[in-house]
Amino acid sequence: MSENISELTDLLRNLEAVNSDIQGSAIVSVQGLPICSALSRGVNDGIVSAMSAAILSVSERAVQELARGNLQRILIEGIEGIIILSRAGENAILCTLARPDASLGMVFIHIQSVSKKIAALLD
Repeated sequence: MSENISELTDLLRNLEAVNSDIQGSAIVSVQGLPICSALSRGVNDGIVSAMSAAILSVSERAVQELARGNLQRILIEGIEGIIILSRAGENAILCTLARPDASLGMVFIHIQSVSKKIAALLD
């Protein structure tokens, strides 16, 4: 598993390196536990993980109840930036932080690519 953690951490660092609109990211379990992160110091990985899992769970229920199909991503927009949550396979969630003026199309493309790689390592 430690080899996977190293690969996963490298994926997160690369995500930030290839797209300057991305300011940080984390991989969390669907149960709300941290797997690895590339978030700034001072960010509590445990709280981010628990909130990400809770938001994903409620959002999946909402799209189901409102007949919106399968959940693709969750976008939370704040004045200081954007939080994007997306599934990364059956067992993980990718939480990505982006600048408030980010080119979301490119961010989504990079997130989708990394999510597939995460799923391949964890599922």
